[in-house]
Amino acid sequence: MANNKIESFEQLNVWQRSQDLAVDIYKITKNFPPDELFAITNQLRRSASSISANIAEGFGRQTNKDKLHFYVIAYGSLLEVKNFLYLSNKLSYVSNSDLEELLQKCTDCQKLINGSKKSLM
Repeated sequence: MANNKIESFEQLNVWQRSQDLAVDIYKITKNFPPDELFAITNQLRRSASSISANIAEGFGRQTNKDKLHFYVIAYGSLLEVKNFLYLSNKLSYVSNSDLEELLQKCTDCQKLINGSKKSLM
């Protein structure tokens, strides 16, 4: 019988998907206006990279309470990404089709983070 125990955060589907989302955010923000570099661009990139970073940090914690704390922070960062995506769309930095695609990826990550949180309760 194979050992299916997850031994590193890199094996977590939620971490992998949140990394993919961050890469997509970095790619799309390359096309944002230069005057947004230290505003929306920076905020989107920081919040997107924070999702997987907090999942990784939570994985390394010893207690379920500590793990849960970092997954809650990751979830908050994900909602921050969604907020800035909506704003970017309203400012015409992100097309409707790109917004829809990125929001679907956010929803997928939300479900995975929620599942991770529930598994610790």
